[in-house]
Amino acid sequence: MPRRRLLFLAHRIPYPPEKGEKIRAWHMLDHLARRWEVELGCLVDDAADLDHLPFLRRRCAAVEHRLVSRRAQALRALAGFRPGRPLSLGWFHEPGLRAWAERGLSEGRYDAVFVYSSAMAPYAMGPAAARPGLRRVLDMVDVDSEKWLAYAAGARRPMRQIWAREARTLLAFERRAAMAFDRTLFVSREEAARFMELAPEAEARTGWVDNGVDLGRFDPTHAGASPYNGATPAIVFTGTMSYRPNVDAVCWFAREVLPRLRTRAAAPEFYIVGADPSPAVRALARLPGVHVTGSVPDVRPFIAHAAVAVAPLRIARGIQNKVLEAMAMERPVVASPQAFEGLRARPGRDLLVADGAEETAWRIAEVLDGAHPGLGKAARIAVAEGHDWAATLRPLDWLLEPATAPATMADAGAPA
Repeated sequence: MPRRRLLFLAHRIPYPPEKGEKIRAWHMLDHLARRWEVELGCLVDDAADLDHLPFLRRRCAAVEHRLVSRRAQALRALAGFRPGRPLSLGWFHEPGLRAWAERGLSEGRYDAVFVYSSAMAPYAMGPAAARPGLRRVLDMVDVDSEKWLAYAAGARRPMRQIWAREARTLLAFERRAAMAFDRTLFVSREEAARFMELAPEAEARTGWVDNGVDLGRFDPTHAGASPYNGATPAIVFTGTMSYRPNVDAVCWFAREVLPRLRTRAAAPEFYIVGADPSPAVRALARLPGVHVTGSVPDVRPFIAHAAVAVAPLRIARGIQNKVLEAMAMERPVVASPQAFEGLRARPGRDLLVADGAEETAWRIAEVLDGAHPGLGKAARIAVAEGHDWAATLRPLDWLLEPATAPATMADAGAPA
C-alpha cells in the first residue's frame, strides 16, 4: 500500500541542521519522512545550502526550492505593505513557490500539510487548502509577535513604532492562522500557554512539541581536540551571531559580566562561536579576553572543552538549542531565566539560572571554583530524559492523522 503524501513547507531549507530554526525543522521532516511521502517546499537564503539539495531529494519524494536574497525579501516586504498586514509575510512571500504549493493543493496531491513557521502559513490558507479531509498542522515554534514586542520595548524611534506595529499586526495574523489550521504547535508548554492567553479562541487547537537534542551527535565522547590555548578557563556562547537576541546577549555579557570575572587570578576568556557575526559582535573582539570565531567546522569541541557554557539571553522565546547541546555535552550551563524557559530540567541540579550581571558572574565563579562538580553529568541525564527527539516528536505521529488525533491538544507535549 503506498504511503500517504505530505506537503512540508519551511521558510528556510531545513538542512543542514546547524542553527536553531533548521534543527527543529530538520528533525521534524526526518521523522515524518519515515511514515509519509514528503514533498518539501522551502526558501534558500544562502547559496551554499544549494549543495544540500541532493541529500534532501534522497530523503523526500520531491523538493521545490527558491533561492532568495535579503534585498529581494526586503523589497517584497515593502511592496506587500498594506494596512494591518505584517511585514514578515511579505518578507517570506515567494510567488513561484506559493504557485507550486497551490498547484499541488488544487490537484489534490496531498493527504496532509505541515507548515513550519507562521510566515509560511499563507501558502496553505487559500481556497485550495480548504479541501475537506485535508489535515493541516502549523508549527509556529514561538509566538513571534511577542519577540517583536520585546524589540520595540528596548528601541528608539522610529524602530520602536515599526516593531510595535509588527507585533500588533503579526499577532492578529497568528490568531487567524491558528483558526485556519487543524492544529497549531509551539516549542514548549509555556509558549503554547502564552499563545492561548493571547488567542483564547484557539485554545482547543493549540499545543506543543518540545525541542530535542541529538544525543548521538552531542555526546562528550565526541569532544575532539581542544580549540583553546589551555592556559585560562574558557567561557563559551554558541549561536548564529547575526540574530538580534544573540547579539544582545553577548554584547551585554562581554561588557557587564566578563569584567567582573577578569579580576580572578586565572582570568577566564569569553569565546563567541557562531556564523555571521554582526558588526557589533565583531567589535567585541577588541575587548580584553573576548574572542569572536565566526563560523567553525564543528561547534562540539568549543562546547566540550569550555569550563562553562553561558546563555545570557535577555530576549528569548521557547527552548534554546544552545542550552540543550551544552547540557548534552555534559557542560555546566549558566542560563538566564529567559533561556531556561521550557527546559525539562531542575535549576541547581542540572544547570544554574542567574538573573542580572552580578548573579551571573557569581554563578560562573562558583563553577570555576569547582562548587558544582556533578552539574555536567546531571545535565546530560536531564536532557536524555526530557529532550530526546525520539520522544518529543512522537505526537507528530497522530497530529496528522484525523482518526487518531485527540479532540484537544492538552496532551500534545511530552509528559511533564
